[in-house]
Amino acid sequence: MELQTQAPAGVDLTAIKARQQQTWGSGDYAAVGSTLQIVGETLCEAIDLRSGQKVLDVAAGNGNATLAAARRFADVTSTDYVAALLDRCAERARADGLPVTFKVADAEDLPFEADTFDVVLSTFGVMFTPNQEKAASELLRVCRPGGKIGLANWTPQGFIGRLFKTIGRYVPPPPNVKSPALWGDVERLRSLFGAAGSISAESRNFVFRYRSPEHWLDYFRTYYGPVLKTFAALDEAAQSALEADIYALMGEFNRAKDGALVAPGEYLEVVVTKRG
Repeated sequence: MELQTQAPAGVDLTAIKARQQQTWGSGDYAAVGSTLQIVGETLCEAIDLRSGQKVLDVAAGNGNATLAAARRFADVTSTDYVAALLDRCAERARADGLPVTFKVADAEDLPFEADTFDVVLSTFGVMFTPNQEKAASELLRVCRPGGKIGLANWTPQGFIGRLFKTIGRYVPPPPNVKSPALWGDVERLRSLFGAAGSISAESRNFVFRYRSPEHWLDYFRTYYGPVLKTFAALDEAAQSALEADIYALMGEFNRAKDGALVAPGEYLEVVVTKRG
């Protein structure tokens, strides 16, 4: 079974991608992304990554999976369609003395031959592509038979999935484009990858640890593009309403009782083994 990779009728993917690039290029995602480093490390362990393997990190952002794989002496190529994020990843790699190849690339049109990589990774990256079927098809295409695809995807019911649902009530996403949080649903993953490989998935939590809920919101409003752009698009009254909704959401997830924020954010750790 081949995935239907054409865009839905009436959907301008070029325009959507251009807006996405502006969103992820705003603020400073690396400031947020660097706090998520442990996810890249645990994903490489779930993959059972080996030294010398050829690894591709797709929609790498500031490179958490990239650096984790390079620390395990893999041959790593790191890609993203936001060049500034790859620059930040390159800074981190140089600081740690890790050899990495960098290439600006669209996850839906990867500039590599078929069956090139032993391992393909993406942490909270490829899930945001507007054409999910095309992105999944590209991950499978560049992965060799018997190779593995490792993904970390926020779940719909987790803290970040709920955050995107909350901000979507104020600035609705483009019509006819599937929610990124579907990548955190096992049945959706089976529809994307099941015909071409076996899938294992584990529910995990990344715990957001900030000085306070106010600190978290200030940090995300400043550095995290989707939150920054949403607030910037609203008038003062709507900003206040969104702020109240986000504080209420944090109240549901925060397990700290001392004024800090300690909020588990559920994600799905996925390993797809491509059939030979």
